[in-house]
Amino acid sequence: MSFSRFTGENATLLLIDHQVGTMGWVKSIPIDEMKRNALMLAKTAQILKMPVVLTSSMEEYAQGPLMQELKDVLPEAFEKRIQRLGIVNAMDDENFAKATKAPGRKRIIIAGVTNDVCTVYPALSLVVEGYEVQVVADAGGSPSKIGDDMALRRMEQAGVVLTSTNQVIAELAGSWSTPEGMRIVQEVVMPSLQGA
Repeated sequence: MSFSRFTGENATLLLIDHQVGTMGWVKSIPIDEMKRNALMLAKTAQILKMPVVLTSSMEEYAQGPLMQELKDVLPEAFEKRIQRLGIVNAMDDENFAKATKAPGRKRIIIAGVTNDVCTVYPALSLVVEGYEVQVVADAGGSPSKIGDDMALRRMEQAGVVLTSTNQVIAELAGSWSTPEGMRIVQEVVMPSLQGA
């Protein structure tokens, strides 16, 4: 099987349920690391002008609102976020499925909280529908390490490609010498390496 790169021109980013309450349930990865990685993806997508779909579940309840930083980075996507009423598989939500398919791209990058509930089902659904899916394992997490491991294994066995934040950002950039690549290095990669 040959390698075919995901790029800013051919991929869509889905950020699922990065809500202040839900993120507090994650124990498989430090919350600050998970949050930083999700924001790195958001900033990279913004620089590359990639389509981004944000969604949340039951913001009025324990899950809470999407993290404010996403609004700062992606104000338009934040305003258009799909607010689900408890639907576990976001692809079962008509508005989310429509927004995901609207750009007409067959390559999907997903990061979600939690991996073992909110990420696994849309990823599996999209693979079944013929999409190429990468799940960014370290921009999400689960309430337990074993729960996270089981979800990642299940997705991989179904044909999802597992990746990390730095890996997918490098793949999307393709070259650090382009104007976009230089911005990604300066605004996304370097601040994260310096702990910002």
